[in-house]
Amino acid sequence: MKNIIVKVLKNSIAEEMELEPGDELVSVNGESIRDYIDYKYQISDDEVVLEVRKKDGEVWELEIEKDYDEDIGIVFENPLMDNIKVCSNKCIFCFIDQMPRGMRKSLYLKDDDTRLSFLYGNFITLTNLTEDEIDRIVRYRISPIKVSVHTTDSELRKYMMGNHKDIDIVEYLKKLIDAGITVDCQIVLVRDVNDKEQLDKTIRDLSSLHPGLRSVAVVPVGLTKFRKNLADLKPFDKESAGAVVSQVTKLQKELLEKLGTRFIFIADEFYIQSETDFPSYEDYEEFDQLENGIGMCRLFRHQVEEELEKIGKRKTAFDEVTFVTGVAAYELIDDIAGMIMSKMPIKINTVKIINNFFGDKITVSGLTTGKDIIEQLKGKGLKNIILPRNMINDNLVMLDDMTAQDLEKELNTRVQVCETDGKALIDLITR
Repeated sequence: MKNIIVKVLKNSIAEEMELEPGDELVSVNGESIRDYIDYKYQISDDEVVLEVRKKDGEVWELEIEKDYDEDIGIVFENPLMDNIKVCSNKCIFCFIDQMPRGMRKSLYLKDDDTRLSFLYGNFITLTNLTEDEIDRIVRYRISPIKVSVHTTDSELRKYMMGNHKDIDIVEYLKKLIDAGITVDCQIVLVRDVNDKEQLDKTIRDLSSLHPGLRSVAVVPVGLTKFRKNLADLKPFDKESAGAVVSQVTKLQKELLEKLGTRFIFIADEFYIQSETDFPSYEDYEEFDQLENGIGMCRLFRHQVEEELEKIGKRKTAFDEVTFVTGVAAYELIDDIAGMIMSKMPIKINTVKIINNFFGDKITVSGLTTGKDIIEQLKGKGLKNIILPRNMINDNLVMLDDMTAQDLEKELNTRVQVCETDGKALIDLITR
C-alpha cells in the first residue's frame, strides 16, 4: 500500500522541505514504512532521512534535523497506512450484530486493531494478537493501550467473546505493563453473566496490576430491538443498576485505602437508571475514562456551574434556544437549563428524544438519529436547536447520515452543534 501524502501542515518541517499533497513517502531512515506506528517510531529521532517520490516521479532524499519527537507535519491518505485489523470475536453483546441493515458500511466495521487503540482510544481485546505483534507493541512503546477485559475468568471470557483461544488475560496485561506500557481497561457488564461475584473477582485480579493498569471502566451492555438469533441477555433495570452502584462504591472505598485510587469507575447510566446521585467531582479523580461515558454528567455540570459563577449575569445571543438530548441525560440537561435561565434572560426548552430507531432501551444521546429528532420535533415551533457533539461524527453526519443542515430544513429553525463542554455551551449562548 502506497503512503500517499494528502496534506502538509502549515509552518511545518514538511512545508519547509517543499513536500506536497500527492507525494509518496517511500522510506524513513532506509526502512520501508509498514504503517503509522512504524512511521512515528522512525521519525522520533532528531536526525531523520526521508525518501520521497514526488508526483512527477522524481525521487528526493531529504536529511532533516529536528527536535526529538517533533512531528514533521504530513497527513496520509490512510491514517493507518495499512488495512484495519478486524475483529474475529463473536461477542454475545456485540452492538454491531444488533444493527439494522441498510446503514453506511463503516458502521458495520468490527475493528480490533492495536494501532487504533493508540491513535484514537479504541478498545481492543488482545485475543487476535500474535506474539510478534505483542513484541512490536513493547518495542515501539505503544502506550497507552485500552483493553476490553470483561472478565478475568478464562472460560467465561471465551463464552462472552465467542473466541475459544486460550488466553490468560491477566498474564497478557502483565507482559505489557512489565514493558512499561500503560493500560486502561473496560468491562462491558452483562446482567447475570459477568456481574456480582464475577465482577468482584475481575476487579481484584486487575487491581493487582496497578499502577501500570491505570483504571477500569464498567459500562452496561447496550441492547437494541434488532437482537435476532442472538444470546438472550437481560437489560439492567433500576434494582440491578442500583446493585452495581452499591457493589462498585464498596470496592472503590476498599481500593482507595489500598491503592490510593478508586481504580474502578462506572458509566453514568448506572447512576441514572438506579436514580442514585452521581459521585462528587473529586471522586472521578483524573476522569481517565471520560470518553467511555464515565463522569461526563458530573464534569459537564461542574463546568457550567464554574462558568456561570465566573461570568455572572450576561446578555445572550438568543431569546430562546432548545437543548436536545437523549433520555439518560434529560434530567441533568433540564436542570442545567434552569441554572442558566436563573442567570440569563433566555428561555430554554429541554427536549428528550426517545430512541425509536434502536429501541427505547437505548437511552444515550450518542445513538440518536436525525429521523427520530425530526419525527419528534417537527411542527412544535421550537427555536434555535442545540445538539450535543456526540450526536454528530467527525464527518458531521448522524448515524443515519443526516446533517445539521438537513434538520434545519425539516424543522425550519437554526440547528447548531455544541461540544460536550460547559464553557462551550455558555459561550454559544452568550457569544
